[in-house]
Amino acid sequence: MEKFIYLVPIGEVKREILEDLKNNLPKVFPFKFVIGDEIPIPKDSFNEKRKQYLAYSFLEELSKLNINAYKILGVTNVDLYAPSLNYVFGQAKLGGREGVISLARLDNSFYGFSECLSVLKHRALKEAVHELGHCFGLEHCTNSNCVMYFSNSLKDTDNKDYNFCYLCNIKFYKILENLQILK
Repeated sequence: MEKFIYLVPIGEVKREILEDLKNNLPKVFPFKFVIGDEIPIPKDSFNEKRKQYLAYSFLEELSKLNINAYKILGVTNVDLYAPSLNYVFGQAKLGGREGVISLARLDNSFYGFSECLSVLKHRALKEAVHELGHCFGLEHCTNSNCVMYFSNSLKDTDNKDYNFCYLCNIKFYKILENLQILK
């Protein structure tokens, strides 16, 4: 299997955000990142009552892609939710191939403030690293500065780094070693 991670826009996503992820994610993950073609938002994912999209439907759509990539990360602008949560910034299959992040609530304009592209890019990077960390098998961390810390709010996301803490970094490289990725 190729040692690259595929970034897939789901619906319309600003190209410069995808390019920023492509250029910055290799600082954390020893992989090449490739931007794929846009795919449509899953038709069955919209919940009319909540006015949100079910994140799991996006993972299912990504799993249908016939791509020889090690991992696939979807990026969307729509607001995502999981059944037991009001919203999610992203979701991934723990130890699986697919993850997805939503830019909706990472964008200041969602809250009625002026958009700040640099802030949005930085938040998107953190969430992308977080969801890919789950794809590699990392669970949530109790260190609030670690990228694997569960973000219950945008403040949590802003407070954490885009890197793994010391312990999560050890776990991550142990996982890569066990998967024989570093050879």
